[in-house]
Amino acid sequence: MNKKYLESIKVIDGEIFHLQWHQSRVDSVFNSLSCKSLFLLKEIINPPAHGLYRCRVIYDALHVEVSYIPYIKRSIKTLKLVHNDTIEYSKKYANRELLEELYLLHEHCDDILIVKNNYVTDTTIANIAFFDGVKWFTPKHPLLCGTTRARFLYEKKIFEKNITPADIKTFKRVALMNAMIDFDIITEDNCEDIIC
Repeated sequence: MNKKYLESIKVIDGEIFHLQWHQSRVDSVFNSLSCKSLFLLKEIINPPAHGLYRCRVIYDALHVEVSYIPYIKRSIKTLKLVHNDTIEYSKKYANRELLEELYLLHEHCDDILIVKNNYVTDTTIANIAFFDGVKWFTPKHPLLCGTTRARFLYEKKIFEKNITPADIKTFKRVALMNAMIDFDIITEDNCEDIIC
């Protein structure tokens, strides 16, 4: 296995959040490669006792590396639609080069919202969800099935749906989801305002 994989895990004052969801994704990576899991996250994470950190776990079949990075939330209020029908990011790869290249297209927006085969997928750092006034919906085919997205689907707080760029204006709110920000509602009442 020559690719390296990544987990980003939220830690506050020594408390590790949603570890079972991250372990499940690590296990699925190894299963997809017909390898036995190299490690248990709970045995290799020893976070600082104070502060908010992004625990960064980079691994492959032979090695694992853990680091703790003080976390400062990035403000995202606007998104640029970027179309790319060939991007593949089905596992959380440590190499984010293609995502970083697409991010360069953001112009004056805070981030990009990637559209693949005319369906909305993800931003460069998060899964996305849209509120129709009754339910929250997340794209049925994201680039990456994030751990927070998986958890909210399991809890039936969000539901999958194919969403096109034209559909965005029909929703009332938008939220971003990842391990560090959990479920962050970034707009109220007019979803068109986030697209710049």
